[in-house]
Amino acid sequence: MAVTVPSPPDHSALGPCAVTFSATLAANETMEARRRRGEPVLPLGFGEAGLPVHPLLREALARAAGCNRYGPVAGHGPLREAAAAYWTRRGLPTGADAVVCGPGSKPLLYGLIAAIGGDVAIRRPSWVSYAAQASLAGHAAHFVPGPGGVPDAGLLDRAVRAARAAGRPIRSVIVTLPDNPTGTLAPPAAVGALCSVAEAHGLIVISDEIYRDLIHDPDTPFTSPSSLYPERTVVTAGLSKHLALGGWRLGVARLPDGWLGRELRARLLGIGSEIWSAPAGPVQQAAALAFSEPAALTERVALSRRLHASVARAVADRFAAAGVPVPPPQAAFYLYPDFGPVANVLRERHGVTGDEGLAALLLDRYGVAVLPGSAFGDEGGRLRLRVATAMLYGETDAQRTTALNSADPCSMPWIAGALSRLDEVLADLVSAS
Repeated sequence: MAVTVPSPPDHSALGPCAVTFSATLAANETMEARRRRGEPVLPLGFGEAGLPVHPLLREALARAAGCNRYGPVAGHGPLREAAAAYWTRRGLPTGADAVVCGPGSKPLLYGLIAAIGGDVAIRRPSWVSYAAQASLAGHAAHFVPGPGGVPDAGLLDRAVRAARAAGRPIRSVIVTLPDNPTGTLAPPAAVGALCSVAEAHGLIVISDEIYRDLIHDPDTPFTSPSSLYPERTVVTAGLSKHLALGGWRLGVARLPDGWLGRELRARLLGIGSEIWSAPAGPVQQAAALAFSEPAALTERVALSRRLHASVARAVADRFAAAGVPVPPPQAAFYLYPDFGPVANVLRERHGVTGDEGLAALLLDRYGVAVLPGSAFGDEGGRLRLRVATAMLYGETDAQRTTALNSADPCSMPWIAGALSRLDEVLADLVSAS
């Protein structure tokens, strides 16, 4: 009987692919697959807020279930008005016409990159999707080191000049305030210096402020580029982090006044009309309530901030005790430990010389899910990891709610157990024998 040998795949049927699967979402799917197989996992890889939906928002969403019309591409009027008032309360006077809503801030960021055109400057390291979205839009991302989510002003100036000389003009710069992956916040002076360079080169600043309401110490100075460079700054925000509504997919963008804001709005709405049409109607109705910030939701955010700070500090302390320094966490639920001081042990005992190998070792041998810094544009040989702590709050809504309401969440048995397991893993990982 003749055996049919399958023909090799015809790769010419497809053009080149600009991006691969998002590292953060891949980490979440890998973690879930391990859980389904019954394998133990310490979930420190995915940046989800890890808390249940507030009952007030559940009820608002249920009431709006019948809202099944497409609606305006820019978003429902009441939602845009609520978002405008949200920014106005934070010292950025905003009119509803300056607000565009989308199915998460992520597609809005892509739409802005595409609408602006030209190459993009981003901080090294930075959130995984910025560079990928620039590539999808046909542009290049220029990595520039800097503090707390903001490219260093002097290095940005050099990068812009070099790119222009090479025929690749940079037209925008993205900042993340506070920062993912480091959980830190750039000081006002760094933001001011960046705005000065942006103004000198006519750059548009895209300020991703999705974590603004999760700064651990409310007295920490926060400066939005929009307060210093309003005519060329776009601000994005959403509900996925401070209200733990990542699955609802609702984001908002605040466009500047003047001709630039009007042109960007027209372009962004054109892109939105062809990609997402409009955010989900019921979610928009509930989001209008969320952005109006009733007292019950303000209290929830304050409790969330306390929980994130407590657990992030506790996890940071475990790394520091193992000889792995971590920048002190200032916001949200991220840490960026540097294993450089234990590089010799990792190389000699485990054969690890890069961050990807270190992340793989932690997952395969210890069941600890983290992300390598190189996924965020960092140099792989630096042995840095992005650690997300919010998935430690519990396996059930009841556990998560208990942790949220506790003045000492790290004493909860499930969180204390996770911290003890992390102690064991790090002790074995960095032991010389």
